Amino acid sequence: MQETDRIDDYILQHIDPESDYLKALYRDTHVKLLRPRMASGHLQGRLLKMLVNMIRPHNVLEIGTYSGYSALCIAEGLGPEGRLYTFEINDEQEDFTRPWIAHSPYASQIEFIIGDALQLVPKMDLTFELAFMDGDKRRYVDYYDMIFPRLSAGGYILADNTLWDGHVIEPERRHDAQTQGIIDFNDRIAEDPRVEKVILPLRDGLTLIRKKE
Repeated sequence: MQETDRIDDYILQHIDPESDYLKALYRDTHVKLLRPRMASGHLQGRLLKMLVNMIRPHNVLEIGTYSGYSALCIAEGLGPEGRLYTFEINDEQEDFTRPWIAHSPYASQIEFIIGDALQLVPKMDLTFELAFMDGDKRRYVDYYDMIFPRLSAGGYILADNTLWDGHVIEPERRHDAQTQGIIDFNDRIAEDPRVEKVILPLRDGLTLIRKKE
C-alpha cells in the first residue's frame, strides 16, 4: 500500500462517518455508473456538509449532480429553510439519480433539474449564497461568469477538480480541452480582484472562492 493510501485511510478513520444511505449510494455508483470516481466520496462529502453548516446559505446552486452524492452532502448541512438547486446536463443520468434524491431524508429541500445550467439559471429569479461547480471543465469560466452576478456579497463558490490530476502543470496537456478549461479558470480566479481564493489539494483540487462585500 502506498503511503498516500495509508494517510487517506487514517483520515477517513478520524472524521465523521458517512451515513448508511451515502455508503449505499457510493457503492451503487461504482457498480452501475461509468466514471464512478466523479462522485465526491466520504472526505469531500463531509467537508461540503461542514462548509454548508458554516456558511448557512438559503439558496445553493450545484452544477453537475452526477449520482447525487455531493447534493445529499450539501443538503445535509442546510438549515430547515435552505434549498439546493442542482443541475445535471446529462439526461441519461436521471433514471439513476432521481430516485436516490427522492428517497433521501432531504428530498423536500433539493430541486433536481435536468438541463444546461448556463441556459436555465439566468431564467431563475434567485440569488445564491453558495455555489458548487462540478460540471463540464471546458465551461468553468462560463459557469463563473454566470454565477458571479447571482452570488450574494460575501457568498462562496466552490470549484471542484481544479488541479485535474496534476495536468494543470503539464505543458503537454494544454491541447486537451478540459485541462485548458481548468487552466483558464484558475488563471481567471487568480487575477480577479473581486474575490478571495484558496486552492485546497483535496482529492483532485478544490478551490474556495469568496465574493468580497
